[in-house]
Amino acid sequence: MINRCAIIGVGLMGGSMALAINERKLAQTIVGCDINQDNIKMALAAGAIHESARPETAVRNAGLVILATPVGTTTAILREIKDCLNPGTVVTDLGSTKQAVVEQAEEIIPGGWFVGGHPMAGAETSGFNGADPYLFENAYYLLTPTHATNPAALNIVRKLAGAIGALVVEMSPSRHDLIAATISHLPHLVAAALVDAVAVMPDGESALAFAAGGFRDTTRIAAGSPEMWRDIFLSNHIRILDALGFYRRAIDEMELAIKNRDGRRIYELLSHAGNLRKGLPVKSKGYLPNIYEVVVTVPDRPGIIAMLAGLLGDAGVNICEIEILRAREGYGGTIRIGFATPEEQQRAIELLQEKNIRCRRKG
Repeated sequence: MINRCAIIGVGLMGGSMALAINERKLAQTIVGCDINQDNIKMALAAGAIHESARPETAVRNAGLVILATPVGTTTAILREIKDCLNPGTVVTDLGSTKQAVVEQAEEIIPGGWFVGGHPMAGAETSGFNGADPYLFENAYYLLTPTHATNPAALNIVRKLAGAIGALVVEMSPSRHDLIAATISHLPHLVAAALVDAVAVMPDGESALAFAAGGFRDTTRIAAGSPEMWRDIFLSNHIRILDALGFYRRAIDEMELAIKNRDGRRIYELLSHAGNLRKGLPVKSKGYLPNIYEVVVTVPDRPGIIAMLAGLLGDAGVNICEIEILRAREGYGGTIRIGFATPEEQQRAIELLQEKNIRCRRKG
């Protein structure tokens, strides 16, 4: 689809994009840029990029340029490369905020050849070491065209997102920023604040040593790149402050109910939140509306996961998700296996029970 693709920033997102494009043979040549030479070395070794160069050199004669750097650097990079772009070169980004970025990009890149993009996928890791060619599979990929966006440019980015397995959704930059502030930026702020709050409590650092599933799950995203999230908070500050105001209102309401020892109100708030949470899609990437799960109890034996996968695979039962829930060395553990349909779930249970493997339907 693309003769030459330049990816500026080959960390988690840019590296995953390079791997995804290469895996599906969507570009003949992929040129990578990164100020972190370790990312470049790993990307070259993994075959994610074919060569590396400085941004000005990388974008020359490129049909597509992808910016996968913190949003605070986007404008500076666009100014740096704009005179090196061929007429008709499509430029897009992977940033988590859009309105300010798109407004500035449309001033710098003439002709409407910039298309704002945000694949809603990621991990708490950073750098190419966490890159995955299937990171965008079944993830929502938000595009934010404006009246100034060139239809040909939009079509190319739309096709690229679909080709790497993402689900494309288009919306205005302002609507994107409101949604992202609510479901992405606010949760990260809350996770970081929760870790910091516990740390400053009396004996808080000792308490952190005992943190188990609930605390770890709630604060997992706080381990993300501080540079990236700093730029997100600054770029989308208005919408994040709006979301923070609604969150503070909810906290105040719960605080008042606890202070008044109002058990009925506490129950109402918890019940309402619980019902809303149960209604969310199980699949975090949002593409599959439900996952049908089986929990399997297995002994601690080399190759046990391969055996389970082989047993189901040989019978044509496709695994959507697999996760080790609990494990105790020398004894065994429990494994959660997810399926796309109830029929596959039932067939998996039958196959496992035929082999005298303990299992149960979850949910």
